[in-house]
Amino acid sequence: MKGKDLRIVFMGTPEFAVASLAALIENEYRVVGVVTAPDKPAGRGQKLQQSAVKTFALAHHLPVLQPEKLKDEGFLHELKSLNPDLQVIVAFRMLPEVVWKLPPKGTFNLHGSLLPRYRGAAPLNWAIMNGDTESGVTTFLLKQEVDTGNILFSEKVPVSMDETVGELHDQLMVIGAELVMKTVDALAEGRAIPIPQEKLEIEPERLHAPKLFKEDCRIDWTREALQNHNKIRGLSPYPTAWTELAAPSKENISLKLFRTILEEGAHSIEPGTILSDQKKWIKIACTNGFLSVTELQLAGKKRMGIEEFLRGFPNIGSFKAI
Repeated sequence: MKGKDLRIVFMGTPEFAVASLAALIENEYRVVGVVTAPDKPAGRGQKLQQSAVKTFALAHHLPVLQPEKLKDEGFLHELKSLNPDLQVIVAFRMLPEVVWKLPPKGTFNLHGSLLPRYRGAAPLNWAIMNGDTESGVTTFLLKQEVDTGNILFSEKVPVSMDETVGELHDQLMVIGAELVMKTVDALAEGRAIPIPQEKLEIEPERLHAPKLFKEDCRIDWTREALQNHNKIRGLSPYPTAWTELAAPSKENISLKLFRTILEEGAHSIEPGTILSDQKKWIKIACTNGFLSVTELQLAGKKRMGIEEFLRGFPNIGSFKAI
């Protein structure tokens, strides 16, 4: 049997998953149904907004299922009626056993890391925040524990010291789509050799990639400059690193940071001190160096370069990053 003969059910939600679904459709694989998240209120008007995967699926006249609960009898009946041979998961939620065990060829997931590294919700962010020099994508067969199933294939890419998580995301989205097709073909033809993750060594600090919350994204200027540089690019453009600017007799100002230039070297300046020529550059003192900020955003304003920002802050040197 060939990959294009299989009846495939695709499950995913965000833009990252659309690339894989598009690759399957454009290369004439038999996607018989798509499962995605329910529409949710978004924006100031709280209008219902559909997922990126749903938008693509409807544009290509694919059946769409949007279950609130994956164990719901109605959903399970609809899923079984699609008679899938294989299920492909890209950026979706955890599946119950009754779902992932359904197809005879199994269910595999595309994950944004080189498993067993970075199991969890934010693998790309954590890889860059930890200063990794390589990342990648992995396909693996599902089992009950999250991101622990046997590995099918992986693809590595180098990560530069100034690359942001947004840039890595876009690169891996394309590479991942190719890996999905490769995995479908291998499973259909019986060529896949699953590798247990337990056989692979992993540094404990790179095992988990938990969800990030707002306080996790705050910059601590007493940390080393390299650590803060990695954190900022590992959160750019989302969920975004931030700090507060404090000045005497003024309310603190919240500031998002998108890009910095690293300047390493010992100094005696207090961390958080802001240096600037008031026209073209700002740099903030960290331990063992400085970060020169090049892109930022004030609360309620648009993202901007440093020269535009300084036009509104002619006295930036009187502030301190906290």
